[in-house]
Amino acid sequence: MRVYVPLTLPGLAEAYKTGELGAGPLVAYAVTPALREWYLSDDIEELEYAALSRAALASLRLLAADPGAGRRRVVVAVDVADGAAVADPDRGLDPAALGEVRIAGAVKLAKAASVHVDSDDAEADVSAAAEALAAADAGDDDAQFVVDGAEDHELLWFATQEIPNLVGRQG
Repeated sequence: MRVYVPLTLPGLAEAYKTGELGAGPLVAYAVTPALREWYLSDDIEELEYAALSRAALASLRLLAADPGAGRRRVVVAVDVADGAAVADPDRGLDPAALGEVRIAGAVKLAKAASVHVDSDDAEADVSAAAEALAAADAGDDDAQFVVDGAEDHELLWFATQEIPNLVGRQG
């Protein structure tokens, strides 16, 4: 099963150093039954993109909580065993938890299929979105517009062999 783990550049650097995305439990995003129902599509590529987008928003939340992190969203696509990623049935239809899964144990970075990171030109919009996130969550339409501005930037695809270059230019 493909899951999308939200990180920051410092989180990716730590994963590269330790060889794992975390000891667990990890929050990730995947094509869950609730995401399928919400997205109303049977196209697996569209559903995977929706899960990736949910992980990108979670990465933005991590950036909002860590003002020192480089202002780029980071998502690592990882293949885990079926059943390793479990959706919380009590949160299945909660719009904030669409596609959310939990992975109980450590996830080896070697299982990563790819890394998705914002380009340099997204930094200003991502930074503004991270700052506006709390107000957007509180219902401020102007702040939501700023957050949506970050979503206008597509995450770039990188092979796992490119991780050293990504973490080497965090600043």
